[in-house]
Amino acid sequence: MSFFHAGPAPQASGPRSGALRDGLTLMPGMKVGLFGGSFNPAHDGHAHVAETAMRRLDLDRVVWLVSPQNPLKDARQTAPLAERLASAQAFAGGPRMTVSDFESRAGTFWTIDTLRALKARHPGVRFVWLMGSDNLESFHRWRGWTDIMRMMPVAVVARPGSLLESRSAPAARRFAGHRVASDEARMLPLMAAPAWTYLTAPLNPSSSTAVRNKGGPPLS
Repeated sequence: MSFFHAGPAPQASGPRSGALRDGLTLMPGMKVGLFGGSFNPAHDGHAHVAETAMRRLDLDRVVWLVSPQNPLKDARQTAPLAERLASAQAFAGGPRMTVSDFESRAGTFWTIDTLRALKARHPGVRFVWLMGSDNLESFHRWRGWTDIMRMMPVAVVARPGSLLESRSAPAARRFAGHRVASDEARMLPLMAAPAWTYLTAPLNPSSSTAVRNKGGPPLS
């Protein structure tokens, strides 16, 4: 699999100012976790990551950004967006969890462009990028991954099967000097990037692959 070099990612054109209704009600000063993924389908492991981050970082809200299509995954194995949005809705419980199709609305393909668009549209919001430790393993394959690390703080939540590998991942090594101790994680949203933390918690073994292999529960 190919990967992107660590240099800056080119700026995408993005939506015109005022031309997009993103469906998000975010106010300056809010601490907001951005949790992106295919959610193909969503499961309680995703909820575990979102809830752990919300509690440990003292976030006001977590936005689940459901991707139209992950560029690193096979589109033939990805369910329609509407199904995945419904799947995320089923697991994103509580009024402080928001499921969003922002990438579809904004026409962004890469995470780096999505985050640039969100920061431009919501100045003053203290965003934190959230991901499971399984994503940290391959984070260096993402377009503009060093830009993401320098754009906003990042919180990594431990996931089964990736504990050792993620801690020695290229991104973890490159930004080792900017790691924040987990007992200081509540301060992360207020910190200037680059700043990241690794949160351990009781592990949840659920995975989208396992759910798909079992046929998955019906969405309701």
